[in-house]
Amino acid sequence: MEEKEIIPDSTLAKNTLDSIPQPKPGAKDIVGLVKSNGRVNGYQLSDGTCVSKEEGVALAKEGNINSVGIAHRDGKEYLKSVPDGTENNNLSNLPSVSG
Repeated sequence: MEEKEIIPDSTLAKNTLDSIPQPKPGAKDIVGLVKSNGRVNGYQLSDGTCVSKEEGVALAKEGNINSVGIAHRDGKEYLKSVPDGTENNNLSNLPSVSG
């Protein structure tokens, strides 16, 4: 019987990301999700500013946001948490804020 390779959950989760930008020194964290009718349409950063999903993706690609990867759905890019073995810092667990 052939032995199957076991792939860790974090590796599988990282495979759902299109890219994982390398954050620069001084990069900000996402501390809240800006939602409208239950859908995320932006992010609140650790300096208090709120940005749209598109602006967040652009900032992340430039290395200005920590611990996120770029994913896409229906032709649109968005941010996802980079798996690190803890759930409490996942974007889906962040509070909703008004933008």
